[in-house]
Amino acid sequence: MSNEKYEKGLQIRTQVLGEAYVQRSIENADDFTRPLQEMVTEYCWGHVWGRDGLSLKERSMINLAMISALNRPHELKLHVRGALRNGLSREQIREILLQVGIYCGVPAAVDSFRLAREAFAEADAEASRQHSAV
Repeated sequence: MSNEKYEKGLQIRTQVLGEAYVQRSIENADDFTRPLQEMVTEYCWGHVWGRDGLSLKERSMINLAMISALNRPHELKLHVRGALRNGLSREQIREILLQVGIYCGVPAAVDSFRLAREAFAEADAEASRQHSAV
């Protein structure tokens, strides 16, 4: 698939989620899941994340809160890593998850904190591998 919004979405998706993840998602798509990958890339990332009005950092903040509230652990871990790439500090992520606890319930916050710590550990391990490869 190739159109302007898809290409813009692919660029933003890769910037936020990382090249390895995006490549794996696209390469692992089959006839059944390919339309979903195309839709997510074009509409989610190209049409919405690509809009003016909010920075990628602000969009990450909103996503963390919504995904935590919706109890989507795989997506939350992925977007915690994206939030770090978009410039959020661990302290800001903590504050977002505390806000989730108040407005969405303690179980959602507990799970979100656990997943954020796993994402931080993965990001640290990745950074360590990159530094040792240099």
